[in-house]
Amino acid sequence: MLLMWYQRMSRVRKMVDKMPGPEYIPILGHALDFEREGHKFFSQVMAYSEVFAKDTGIMRYWLGTHPTIALTRGDTAEAMFNSSKHMTKSSLYNFLHPWLGTGLLTSTGSKWQTRRKMLTPTFHFRILNDFLQVFNEQAIIMADRLEEKVGKGKFDTFPFITHCALDIICETAMGRCINAQSHSDSEYVTAIYKMSEIIMQRIKTPWWWPAPLFSLLSPGKEHDRCLKVLKDFTRQVIEERSAAYDKILAEKSDDDFSITDMSEEKMSLIAGKKKRLAFLDMLLFASRGDSSISNDDIQEEVDTFMFEGHDTTAAAANWACHLIGSHPEVQADLQVEVDSVLGQDETKHITMDEVKELKLLDRVIKETLRLYPSVPMYAREISEDCVIGGFDVPKGATAIVITSALHRNPAHFENPNEFIPDRWLPQNSGKRHPFAYVPFSAGLRNCIGQKFAMIEEKVLLANILRRFNMKSLQTTEELRPMGEIILRPQEGIFVELSRREK
Repeated sequence: MLLMWYQRMSRVRKMVDKMPGPEYIPILGHALDFEREGHKFFSQVMAYSEVFAKDTGIMRYWLGTHPTIALTRGDTAEAMFNSSKHMTKSSLYNFLHPWLGTGLLTSTGSKWQTRRKMLTPTFHFRILNDFLQVFNEQAIIMADRLEEKVGKGKFDTFPFITHCALDIICETAMGRCINAQSHSDSEYVTAIYKMSEIIMQRIKTPWWWPAPLFSLLSPGKEHDRCLKVLKDFTRQVIEERSAAYDKILAEKSDDDFSITDMSEEKMSLIAGKKKRLAFLDMLLFASRGDSSISNDDIQEEVDTFMFEGHDTTAAAANWACHLIGSHPEVQADLQVEVDSVLGQDETKHITMDEVKELKLLDRVIKETLRLYPSVPMYAREISEDCVIGGFDVPKGATAIVITSALHRNPAHFENPNEFIPDRWLPQNSGKRHPFAYVPFSAGLRNCIGQKFAMIEEKVLLANILRRFNMKSLQTTEELRPMGEIILRPQEGIFVELSRREK
């Protein structure tokens, strides 16, 4: 067995080491080389990308004895995203399994195909329109809380926007309002952030990978404590809603449990007495017509929706605040657009038609996601020997698209480090490589909730812009993005707010 492993590793090493990449230590690879602090790790990865992948769009790392192939150019990213063979998420995602199980984010094969088909209708336009009311209500609460910061000097936008996004995702996912905006010290809120931090540290630390050892360490014990808080909360909500649901459906004769064709009548039935639809309601409804969907299956998807659906959106909106506050001319143009489309009533709910009319805001969000993509990297397992960027890549290797490096590649974006929203005008973006910009992943496994996210970000930012002027108080160098599961600044986003004079 040892001889077979050695022979295989010799073959793999010969293939992988033909690619450019930094020096490494045999067996340990780059594990000791990687910076432990999040912002230093991110800077290190970006620097390596510029040095080693500049000409090829590809480079290699070793996580212990495991080969990792980093992709930083549209054509090399396309080889991963556009393949129907390399669909399996990297084994690095296994560290999410205790929390998310094998839901849409982490599953593969027939299970992924079945779940994707089942969940796609839950992001239908009619349902997003129903969610829009939640976006508006919570965004107005956020703006009211921000009023307290007007004229008070420097403050961090991150807690305000993140707690708003968490309230939105809880209400749209589970039909439960946890009031994170007014109870930010709740155990559930704290557990979500701590869990993400521990998982990212574990990914970077190969000796934490074995579960028996990890469970004995202090981070492993904290991981298990947070896991219990998160799982218990969603399990309780599902059980309560499931019991209530059976009572509702017992009074109905409708036996069509498909969620593919969402009529107004069916949406009203699913929402029940709450009069407002939630992601959980639709899954429970579908499960009553498909006995193979258990409450555990539903919990996987609800936990996945919670994980993917708030931190990513909140990070993007916070980065946007920094960029808008750093470019007063863009901010002024945005405020003209917001006033023109929404009018002067600051508490008026934004309609879906108005969301679509906010064209400049759309470009600003796209440019924000280019410079600061919420998900800094996507990883897949290579299912068979293949060729990427002219290099042989062995089966079993992990391919990682470094989103931040891809989005700042000068081969695709002129002046890549500058904030230029108009690069997203149709006449400026039409000829760009289709895989040069992937803030929501790409290909068959692209983000199912990207419309949800874009609408939410527009509503949050529009509610800030129609009330306030923002002034950013950090330089680009002071932001120190951290390469964790979600791209965040090390210290937060600090601005000053003043009331607009209309």
